[in-house]
Amino acid sequence: MTYDVIIIGGGPSGLMASIAAGEKKAKVLLIDKGNKLGRKLAISGGGRCNVTNRLPIDEIVKHIPGNGRFLYSAFSIFNNEDIIRFFEKLGIELKEEDHGRMFPVSNKAQSVVDALLRRLAELDVEIRTNTTVKDLHFSNGAVESVELMDGSMLTTHSVVIAVGGKSVPHTGSTGDGFPWAEKAGHTISELFPTEVPVTSEEPFIKAKTLQGLSLRDVAVSVLNPKGKPLITHQMDMIFTHFGISGPAVLRCSQFVVKAMKKWNLKHVTMNIDAIPSLNEEELFQKVMKLVKDEPKKAIKNSLKGIVPERYLLFLFEQNDISPDSQGTTISTDQLRNFAKACKQFQFKVNGTLPLEKAFVTGGGVSVKEIEPKTMASKFVQGLYFCGEVLDIYGYTGGYNITSALVTGRLAGMNAANIVTESN
Repeated sequence: MTYDVIIIGGGPSGLMASIAAGEKKAKVLLIDKGNKLGRKLAISGGGRCNVTNRLPIDEIVKHIPGNGRFLYSAFSIFNNEDIIRFFEKLGIELKEEDHGRMFPVSNKAQSVVDALLRRLAELDVEIRTNTTVKDLHFSNGAVESVELMDGSMLTTHSVVIAVGGKSVPHTGSTGDGFPWAEKAGHTISELFPTEVPVTSEEPFIKAKTLQGLSLRDVAVSVLNPKGKPLITHQMDMIFTHFGISGPAVLRCSQFVVKAMKKWNLKHVTMNIDAIPSLNEEELFQKVMKLVKDEPKKAIKNSLKGIVPERYLLFLFEQNDISPDSQGTTISTDQLRNFAKACKQFQFKVNGTLPLEKAFVTGGGVSVKEIEPKTMASKFVQGLYFCGEVLDIYGYTGGYNITSALVTGRLAGMNAANIVTESN
């Protein structure tokens, strides 16, 4: 059996690549080892599917700390606004939420998957699910065939590898694409978890003292060995039974991994600033005023609402302040230390949950070896890469899916182009 284009992987980038190739009138086969397509799409955005982000391109690139700049060329051809138009043309109405995140009006990820599958059917793209690819074969520096597990060979002019990374493995992302990329001569940057909860062995974590406590709009930082912030994200966070999680922490997680590797550390220090809107001196003055205004009141009542009650009592304990003491009995130094703890609560973390538990895979096929305008391999003619198999990784919020859809579009379009141009 001969095809113009074979696309391996039915996630966001593979579906987009298949549609792009089909729209070029190529004979397209989409192969997925799972029993249904779009499994990662169906669970993305909490089951609502955050299809892209409407922030300006420069902002989107900033939110993709893992090689986001590589995407500038791709965005000049197909960008986030094109993604929005693409879905609206498929009949999926979108709405904008906080931080530019775009969701279907239906709030159902499945409606997005269904629209993509309808488009594949219209374009006569052949689909084979429950089909595992064993190997890719190259000859004279070009793609020759795809070998399936059952031993059958499919000849083709071009192959798009869209099999994802190694995170969220129950959706089929188990790192299958990396050996094929290496066979073609590509370098795989070391894989690591990103957008993943962070672990800690601090006594207060082990004792579950703060488990389940959410802190809203706090500034969370990862510090270098000299105590300077490598990165700070101001968002929500939550304490868990194994460490910390929540949006601010997920965004910091890759910097924990990188710091441990760079400086060969067993532990990295993180900092929580619970009141980023005030500096330490302003906060100290505010605390002093609250205590002076009602000197006879128990300190826990005077300072109520400065931070959530459980965190307030925790910080009192850390600074040897008895919560029932009257304000007048507490020394200025203790109050200054309390203000400092609100701004600089530092604790050690020892890593993250494993890659399988991460939302996103860091590392992958080196982008230095990929043509930025076509997603073509620089080594093998007719070989294309898209989505998370590439060493491109962003924060959650529609950035990774934007990268997947844009790279998928270019890979599919160009994989079909080399065929239609040669005919």
